[in-house]
Amino acid sequence: MSRSSWRDHAWQLIRTVPQAPALHMALDEVLVEEVAAGRRAPTLRIWEWAGPAVVIGRFQSLRNEVDSERAIAHGIEVVRRISGGGAMFIEPGNTITYSICAPLSMVEGLSFQEAYAYMDEWVLAALREVGIEAWYQPLNDIVSAEGKIAGAAQARRGRAVLHHVTMAYDIDAAKMLDVLRIGREKLSDKGTQSAAKRVDPLRSQTGLTREAIIACMIDTFRQRHGLKPDELRDGELARAEALAATKFSSRAWTGDVA
Repeated sequence: MSRSSWRDHAWQLIRTVPQAPALHMALDEVLVEEVAAGRRAPTLRIWEWAGPAVVIGRFQSLRNEVDSERAIAHGIEVVRRISGGGAMFIEPGNTITYSICAPLSMVEGLSFQEAYAYMDEWVLAALREVGIEAWYQPLNDIVSAEGKIAGAAQARRGRAVLHHVTMAYDIDAAKMLDVLRIGREKLSDKGTQSAAKRVDPLRSQTGLTREAIIACMIDTFRQRHGLKPDELRDGELARAEALAATKFSSRAWTGDVA
């Protein structure tokens, strides 16, 4: 099978009302399976979060990554996604998250490192449009001279690949350190100020609103690859809601890797 290009596909955009963290995890699984089965065109989904969350990678230890008591104290939901990668600290107005559900043919023959960079070339272009010279730092970080901007993760399902990215617009570094154990270990001798620099928010580098940055991202994707508005189908949403309730909200799934 030869590798396909962005313009070989009719891209669709999904952007809905804010949704719960567990539902976002479920939507990723449902939509990548729909693309894999050929029932849905390749899709860019811009997430809106209904509440704060810590999202851990598929193979991460819940106990090692998250202080569950502090998460509860802050009203933060902890969920596990289907892709690998590291823990992400989410606050609704301070985070930009998106998913790409694409045919596997787009990354055919690419190494994992190449696949990550390829799926986010358009994002680097969008960041340049808002005044940030950013690049990919292997394996899966987007960074600038001022620090880390975003982290990516991928999962493959049948004939499709799921690629998603969480970008820091603004960040409560003290709260992040209170909840993420790994963050404490890395930064314990450097203090909260260093944490704010390590995950440097887009707000400080652009001066733009979160919505303005998202608008630039969508426009950049549309200009480079083509993009038309779409909506979640009733069946997709129903399947995702069922998965959110039975799988992604369950202790068995979230605590799968103790």
